[in-house]
Amino acid sequence: MDEEILENINERLDETLDRGRQMVEEEELAERIDELKLRAEKLIRKHPVKSVAGGLLAGYIIGKLLSSDD
Repeated sequence: MDEEILENINERLDETLDRGRQMVEEEELAERIDELKLRAEKLIRKHPVKSVAGGLLAGYIIGKLLSSDD
């Protein structure tokens, strides 16, 4: 019974990996990522001070969330 469960898990993982590879290989996805990158660059160039402040704030919050002072 355990082998059957492992086989099912392996089959699902293989299917998921195949779907992931297909998504990454799609040209449309690559184009969308490039478009988002360009939009982010334009926004950062337009508002550099706000971008740096936002990055610092995000880093501070993530640091607080990941530090365990329990």
